[in-house]
Amino acid sequence: MARTVEPLIVGGVIGDVLDSFQPTVKMSVTYISDRHVFNGHEFYPSALVHKPKVEVQGADLRSFFTLIMTDPDVPGPSDPYLREHLHWIVTDIPGTTDATFGREVMSYEIPRPNIGIHRFVFVLFKQKRRGQTMNLPSSRNHFNTRNFAAENELSLPVAAVYFNAQRETAARRR
Repeated sequence: MARTVEPLIVGGVIGDVLDSFQPTVKMSVTYISDRHVFNGHEFYPSALVHKPKVEVQGADLRSFFTLIMTDPDVPGPSDPYLREHLHWIVTDIPGTTDATFGREVMSYEIPRPNIGIHRFVFVLFKQKRRGQTMNLPSSRNHFNTRNFAAENELSLPVAAVYFNAQRETAARRR
């Protein structure tokens, strides 16, 4: 098993959100102030207000990708009955570029966990072609990454990364 997949298994991302896959491209996710997302690291929600820079590396420029960001722990990790909550979808991202070159089809929603520690998962799928029509969900709640990928003829994921966040108290924001 590749080292890049192990943290996804330990963190429950593979199982709760994705089936097992072999990463084939590198995805770099960075919030402002060069805060890189690494599997399992914790961020304060106040650092997540602006959408991150998501770069696709090691892919053919003629390939196109779809990025999905979800929270599988809504409303809380002990009873995630709204699993998954959709935070962002960007399609038509050309290989070796970043998400700003793609088409945002579901706007970025700021992570706001209320109860417990939530996982926020970024998943990158390879598209069959540019401009591929996507069936978008009618609601952000009860989103299912696997079903979305199947309905839209996306391949297995080519990259994924997740971070943790929890509600900030007033003292933590100072």
